[in-house]
Amino acid sequence: MPTTIKHRRTRIVTLDTGEEPATHCRPGDIAIQQVEGGWTLWFIGDDGSVEGYDEPYPSEKEAMWSAKAAAEYASSDQS
Repeated sequence: MPTTIKHRRTRIVTLDTGEEPATHCRPGDIAIQQVEGGWTLWFIGDDGSVEGYDEPYPSEKEAMWSAKAAAEYASSDQS
């Protein structure tokens, strides 16, 4: 079951293995999910598209810090 926190107006959703980001997230969200080899980030676009990084982070903590940094960046771009 996904868990959600809000950081700088951005929802960061932690998904269980096998859960689809497009099903549990909405545009503007960042999803964190454990995958083979670590933890990955998914970015949900305004059109519902899902994009992520090529390499997973070694730990959930590192993925969360990266998601928070991305949320800070997105927040600084909004008025």
